Amino acid sequence: MLNLHTQYFAYGLGILVVYLIGTLIFSRKQRAIVFDRLQIRRNRASGTFTPPRSLSPEKQGPAPNKPPQGPDYGDIFPPSRRSALADLPSDALKGPGNSTAVLAARETDYSKRVPDCEVGNTEDLSEHATATGFTVDEIQRLGDFPDYAALSGVPLPQPYTEFDINKALPRPFRPFRWAYHQTMSLIKMESDWWLELEKTYSDRIKQRAELFEKYGPMMLQQLPGAEIASKELMEMCLQFLRARYPQYFQLDLEHMIFHNSILGTKTDLRAVEPLQVLLHNVPEDFAIMLRNPITGIYSFRAGIICSSLGWNLGTKIGLKLHEIHGVVPDYKEKMQFSMDRYFAKKPTDRAIQRGSWGLEIDEPLFMPPDDPHEKLREAQDPTHTIDRCHLRVDWQTLRRLPLSGAIVFNFKAVFTPVKEFRDEPYIPTLILKVLKEGKKNLMEYKNTWHTEHVVMRALEEYEREQVEKGLIEKDWEPHTLDESPFYPGWEEKWHRQQGF
Repeated sequence: MLNLHTQYFAYGLGILVVYLIGTLIFSRKQRAIVFDRLQIRRNRASGTFTPPRSLSPEKQGPAPNKPPQGPDYGDIFPPSRRSALADLPSDALKGPGNSTAVLAARETDYSKRVPDCEVGNTEDLSEHATATGFTVDEIQRLGDFPDYAALSGVPLPQPYTEFDINKALPRPFRPFRWAYHQTMSLIKMESDWWLELEKTYSDRIKQRAELFEKYGPMMLQQLPGAEIASKELMEMCLQFLRARYPQYFQLDLEHMIFHNSILGTKTDLRAVEPLQVLLHNVPEDFAIMLRNPITGIYSFRAGIICSSLGWNLGTKIGLKLHEIHGVVPDYKEKMQFSMDRYFAKKPTDRAIQRGSWGLEIDEPLFMPPDDPHEKLREAQDPTHTIDRCHLRVDWQTLRRLPLSGAIVFNFKAVFTPVKEFRDEPYIPTLILKVLKEGKKNLMEYKNTWHTEHVVMRALEEYEREQVEKGLIEKDWEPHTLDESPFYPGWEEKWHRQQGF
């Protein structure tokens, strides 16, 4: 649902005025201090979570003593997942307390999701619940690596035993649409493909680690209150990798060691912070969004972003949805209300996916402001050739974590040489239609102009060849393909290129 190149990253990042799961369980005086600190972040200039650049104007905070503007989702919650406790083994909850059956039957006390602590009153946090209805006590008693498939309603992937990391190519994402206008374009997530590896895995992990060493907080941050969500995300990712690629990943729960045979590494999960575990093992970007227990609006509270163009995590952390997407064409008019509502109600068992795209010279993964690569966007260089032109697709998924109630957006950048489109039916014609007739403000925002003098000429040649060879009909009227985000016959070519 969100793109790094021209659409909306995460569809739900912003500033969490209070911390999830007890961060607001302070005295009123302490709460005021938290609000004041977060207000500073809220006034920070923001752009969009979708490259190529960050351009939004300085945000203005609300006037003193005035309530925040906009819809209030404070009384709207996603479906509770506490009933899933009944599907776990009877000893799933460690330590003293009721059995899982009794806990599953008990209804969540929604009033305790927004604790009202008086000055000087210290409350036990154990009974305060997350947005999905689990108490802090229950989360702690579930311990490390509970059955997240049962808890979330999203099954673990099937083992991909024929997978060869040395040959694997990403699936050929071609998320082109016509008519092309600003929509969420959401489809159900394929649970087997939540985290997809390919032969660039080792190089990408190394590249991301080097970016973190160089840029630090521009790449990775975690604000207070996101600790439970970060640990939960890390555990879900490692469970997925072990299930999907058992030939490459093992998890020693007795000693809490994660074995990565691709990299030849062993990670002590008790000694390494969860986001660092992800940085060094999963070549995807993650943004963790938490619910404001007063307004119900979600915000960007923790994440790893190594694949952004023209912006960085440090300029986005702690911002609200509309603050992040203020420059996205038509966002306020067509999408802000529906996205806030979507986040407020999103169930854990309905993960979604989407892709967005851009055209690039070479393969820029990260491009901070003033990066030399930015100069390429300012002109149509006559020396550029089609060999340097690439499609960049940011393939994205969005899901709610079952215990913390956080919403997690993750994406990876996939590069494909434009020359690959030559034998892909309908793709050249469809891209040409978008480039020539796409809505002006959307195409300007997508910022493909610096490649079009080369790419459009090549696509026109490919289109003529496809008509001559009978790959497409001469009078074919461009429209979104039934196979979207792929194209007819993609699987045969994909398997042939990989050799498995």
